[in-house]
Amino acid sequence: MPLSGRSSTPAPREAAPSASVADAGSRARAPRLALAAAAAALLVGAAAPGAAAAAGERAAQGERYVALGDSYSAGPGIPQQTDTVCGRSDRNYPSLVASAVGAAEFTDVTCAGADTGHMAGSQEAVPPQLDALRPDTTLVTLGVGGNDLDLAGVITRCVLVSYLSPNGSPCKHSFTLFGTDEIGSRINATAPKIDAVLDEIHARSPQARILLVGYPSLLPDDGTACRATIPLAVGDFPWVRDKEKYLNTVLAQRADVHGADYVDTYGPSVGHDACKAPGDRWIEPADSAEGAGFHPNATGHRSMADAVLATLNG
Repeated sequence: MPLSGRSSTPAPREAAPSASVADAGSRARAPRLALAAAAAALLVGAAAPGAAAAAGERAAQGERYVALGDSYSAGPGIPQQTDTVCGRSDRNYPSLVASAVGAAEFTDVTCAGADTGHMAGSQEAVPPQLDALRPDTTLVTLGVGGNDLDLAGVITRCVLVSYLSPNGSPCKHSFTLFGTDEIGSRINATAPKIDAVLDEIHARSPQARILLVGYPSLLPDDGTACRATIPLAVGDFPWVRDKEKYLNTVLAQRADVHGADYVDTYGPSVGHDACKAPGDRWIEPADSAEGAGFHPNATGHRSMADAVLATLNG
């Protein structure tokens, strides 16, 4: 759920807020392209030499890896910054993954503030991220969706209305007037946009394995509040948590439908949210020398890289 400024598949209905994101990620694990190619070769014998050759080439030459995404993939504020326009760090999870897999080629075009529209379209002076893809790309990570919800605006409103009812749920009430769940509707509207991005990645890089990376735990998973650190109303802490869980659930569903693997970064990060003390938290509650406010720090990106690698190797 980044806060940096900056298909036709029907949108799913909102799941119960208590649904486990880890379970959703497990259900969303799509069959590996390499295994699919091997199975096809066994079924048709020598009729599919190209697929088998492609799998062998990946193993022999190393991954040709392209990283796409928003600020949660870019790593704003984490030293060292390699691109100040996009807030990109050399310790973000794409850089760590590229090093771990020994990527033969690595292109990181993640950019703070990016939404699904910036995958195929420019982000002011920043070119469309999908332009980094090539027919011979073998690995793509994609972390996007939060900015489509205008989460910066949501959190700003939550902070402002918290003073009206610090022990209540004023932000939840403001977004559910007249019986409409506005944030749930925004998430549902984002689903077909994710679909379109995944389909375009497949079209541009047909050899690539695609990993759709979810968002880590921002607030306590048990719903407890830490108003001294993050000025939300007490009842809005579990509400924001539930909206993030639902976003991750939808991402997992879209990955499953569109031939990608979902990477659960929420589960491993539980207990390391922005309410925790320095040294324990993987999400910074405010801008600091460790990273941008309400974003993963370097330890958080290490955890996200570990989740990506576990999905690749699992």
